[in-house]
Amino acid sequence: MRTVSSPDIPSPAGHYSPGIEHNGLLFVSGQVPRCPKTGILMIASIAEETAQCLDNLDGVLRAAGTDRSRVLKVTAYISSIEYWPELNRAYAEFFGDHRPARAVIPSGQFKGFNVEIEAIAAV
Repeated sequence: MRTVSSPDIPSPAGHYSPGIEHNGLLFVSGQVPRCPKTGILMIASIAEETAQCLDNLDGVLRAAGTDRSRVLKVTAYISSIEYWPELNRAYAEFFGDHRPARAVIPSGQFKGFNVEIEAIAAV
């Protein structure tokens, strides 16, 4: 088991690792719209928040030596199901032709942001 971390991804705000690699799989903790350079939580449009979450996901993937084409499963938590179309557009732009398995779960706001994204990828 290997802990994945990098100065290019936001530092954890709690007692967890950004990613854990085990037996060829990478488990990426929920990525929120936090800027890795400033640590500031982005409260913005759902499209902007989603893009930041996905950029952070990309950073964890790179730190583990893998990339978005190897993502197997994504879970996105959104504050309201009304944001689903905007989240879906940003997600489709990020992944392109690759279509990992996915769940979108309406879960309410936490600390003011509207989206959190976790993933499992092959390494």
